[in-house]
Amino acid sequence: MLLKENIPVSYVFGKIKKEVLMVAVYAITIYCVHQYYNFKDVSIPLTVPTILGTIISLLLAFRSNQAYDRWWEARILWGGIVNDCRTFARQVLTFVDSSHDGEQKWALKERIIRRQMAWCYSLSCHLRGQNAKDNLDAYLIDDDVKNIKKLDHIPLAINELQGHDLRTLYKLGWINEYQQVALDNTLTNFMNSMGGCERIKNTVFPVTYSVYIHWLVMFFVLLLPFSLMEFFGIFQVPLVIAISSAFFLIEKMAIHLQDPFENKPTDTPTTTISRTIEKNLKQMMKDELPGDIDAMIGKQHQKKTQFYIL
Repeated sequence: MLLKENIPVSYVFGKIKKEVLMVAVYAITIYCVHQYYNFKDVSIPLTVPTILGTIISLLLAFRSNQAYDRWWEARILWGGIVNDCRTFARQVLTFVDSSHDGEQKWALKERIIRRQMAWCYSLSCHLRGQNAKDNLDAYLIDDDVKNIKKLDHIPLAINELQGHDLRTLYKLGWINEYQQVALDNTLTNFMNSMGGCERIKNTVFPVTYSVYIHWLVMFFVLLLPFSLMEFFGIFQVPLVIAISSAFFLIEKMAIHLQDPFENKPTDTPTTTISRTIEKNLKQMMKDELPGDIDAMIGKQHQKKTQFYIL
């Protein structure tokens, strides 16, 4: 997704270039026929496209609101994922006391937190239909990678591994039952957010609703030159193009917003959010690292690169 950047005009109008070209040819054809073949009596009152345009505007406004609601719900879900990831890392770092067996406890805590980073990236790829199995070794240990790559739903498998490690922490006596319940509740929040995103992804916007509105827009465009010809003559061509472009752009905007996980510039920025989560969790781990392990982890992080794109 384009974040805080101006979207190029070429990208905006590139989405409707075919429609604009067809409208331009149609408007010029109507002018030529009207002017040179004595069809001057063929005219449609301006009130007809005015009333029709008003109805279409209301329908497009409603459709745009529904599409934006889907996009905004997806953003809220990922905002909840950010908060829950920070909470989960804080719980892991503070619940497990490192005063005894510090290196062993830290190794397990680091494994859990880094696995949560992998969960965010894999969920992003999973929702966008990309390969969620790529580059997991940058965040997971070898055993986890081998187990996960055998499965189809990678985020679900990672969340299950988190649950097993929480059980290990409890069995070792490193957390008590109340802390285990709190951590498990956070994992449940991850599952709920993932389920919400999948619901948006898999719920198709009603196709008939989109088709009907598109037909009305096309009918409106077909009538427009006949109504403007009497008042503007040849200048009705740019007017028809400008008015129809506005309707086409609003229609395209709604189509793009209704699917927030299709790897488009209008998507929910899941990869950017995942990078922010990774940065936050690494910062939280650095505050907790012992000196010798801090140096070792720092060298490892310098060798790693980002594999994910927006």
